[in-house]
Amino acid sequence: MISGILGEIDDRWNEIFTASGRTYTGPKMVLFRNDTNGGRCGMVQSATGPFYCQVDQTIFLDTGFFREVETRLNACSGSNCRVTAAYIIAREVGHHIQNLLGILPRVAQLQQRIGSKAGANALQARVELQADCLAGVWGNREEKKRPGFFEAGDIEAVLTMLSALADDTLQRQATGGVVPDSFTHGTSAQRKRWFMTGYQQGTVPACNTFGNGSL
Repeated sequence: MISGILGEIDDRWNEIFTASGRTYTGPKMVLFRNDTNGGRCGMVQSATGPFYCQVDQTIFLDTGFFREVETRLNACSGSNCRVTAAYIIAREVGHHIQNLLGILPRVAQLQQRIGSKAGANALQARVELQADCLAGVWGNREEKKRPGFFEAGDIEAVLTMLSALADDTLQRQATGGVVPDSFTHGTSAQRKRWFMTGYQQGTVPACNTFGNGSL
């Protein structure tokens, strides 16, 4: 199933890149349980969550994470879990797209120069929200290619998962409060808004989180 989803995502991004005169090369993917050797990115553990290794252009997925989305987060049930799994993969491919477009290297340079942890975190949040948006772009293109791909409740399941994994939600659960300067992935509202922006507009320029003054 996961291989098939990645193939569909690669097909849509190949179409998008070809239309803009670019060449698309898809990422590699490694499935594991608990931990694995992440090559030049070091050891990858399940606690890290889905992970994209920029230098090796490889996505690492602990297959247990899909079950966690269904059981611990209660974000999906039945056939809806197919789409939440697709979103998880599409989001990591979003990081791959950022890498191919040179966004990740530029952000890394800015983070080194910015001189503060809060500033670096703010940039990282824009990276992560853009990946949410790019996953939405894939969803838009997949729906156009295969009408009916999303069934009733599918998009709501993705939004539920985004809210459950947002910085403000996780911090409130852990400590009872939030520290915005420490956010690296965005709030529940931000994550849902950027995913829906990509899903509704279906274009890469719509996902310019760096050109948007307020997220």
